[in-house]
Amino acid sequence: MKIHEYQAKEILARHGIPVQPGKVAQTPEEAEAIARELGGPVVIKAQVYVGGRGKAGGIQFGDTPELARAAAAKVIGMDIKGLTVEKVLVTSKIDIKEEYYLGIILDRKTQAPVVMVSKEGGIDIEEVAATAPEKIIKQPIDMHWGLRPFEARDIVARAGFPHQAIGKAGAILAALAKAFIASDANLAEINPLALTADGQVMAADAKILIDDNGLFRQKEYATWAEPEESNPLEYEAKQEGLTYVKLDGDVGIIGNGAGLVMTTLDMVARVGGKPANFLDIGGGAKAEVMRKALTFVARDPQVKGILVNIFGGITRGEEVAQGVILAQPDLPQGMPVVVRLSGTGAEEGRAMLKDAGLDWGKDMRDAAQKIVAAISSKG
Repeated sequence: MKIHEYQAKEILARHGIPVQPGKVAQTPEEAEAIARELGGPVVIKAQVYVGGRGKAGGIQFGDTPELARAAAAKVIGMDIKGLTVEKVLVTSKIDIKEEYYLGIILDRKTQAPVVMVSKEGGIDIEEVAATAPEKIIKQPIDMHWGLRPFEARDIVARAGFPHQAIGKAGAILAALAKAFIASDANLAEINPLALTADGQVMAADAKILIDDNGLFRQKEYATWAEPEESNPLEYEAKQEGLTYVKLDGDVGIIGNGAGLVMTTLDMVARVGGKPANFLDIGGGAKAEVMRKALTFVARDPQVKGILVNIFGGITRGEEVAQGVILAQPDLPQGMPVVVRLSGTGAEEGRAMLKDAGLDWGKDMRDAAQKIVAAISSKG
């Protein structure tokens, strides 16, 4: 479950991490009143479940309450990556001297949280990760001990933080680890962690993703969910009982079992494609579930083709094939679909697909290559 920046900062503050004072406004008039209450220049920040707000114009500044109102009027109602800004965070402006990055992510391979720290923080941290990965220090957290203060200080020191920031940044990193574990998070990051001109170190921005499977423990945070969370398609998928996550590519992905779907995403990327989504139909899915999944994925205008990867057990290959066939009249004309079937009912399913004139792959790599090639040929 995604939450807004102001909510993530509330979690951080509960764990003793310094954040700027601020409140949420839904109208320009409210933004003006909050700016007047805070006193001094403020930052107006769009609260939507996507990144890239700054580059999209979703972060504005107001040196006076009147200018804060004008800035909020620009941001509220703005469209950012398909989401309408309905509220803004009005927070005190700080004089940032340097920007750093602190993050913790759940590593499925090691089954443990991994700390990631870089002296190169700010909006281009993704570029740092791609072009200079050596600038990001990574270290797993021993869940028996947690992240101990001396370990946190050592990590930020190895990342090259200046001497005057190491103590404070180390304490914030240790507190971030506690917040990550206590909130059942999959991801917690502070970007940027700001060193101010007067020597303070604080979270100037924050992002936390809470594991849906932990929401039964996080009853308060569960109430923070909103219908527009992340993407309208994701919200609709929840209503229809589909496990769906929107991504940025053009290859629709459907599989059964989270591990298989994740592996399929990796395989598509490995052969040169870009996954458009994660969709897990689960075990024992019948033909109607497969039909619904295909038509749902095809509703994303970015999707140019769909790869179905099923390992049959309680999910039978012939049911999958029947669902793919039933979905054809409801898919955009000419949209390629490639199916990989293995396990129970796979031979029967492949025969049904062949009779219907539909393509299938002999294994996962072959299927991934076929769908990527089919999309490329369409231009």
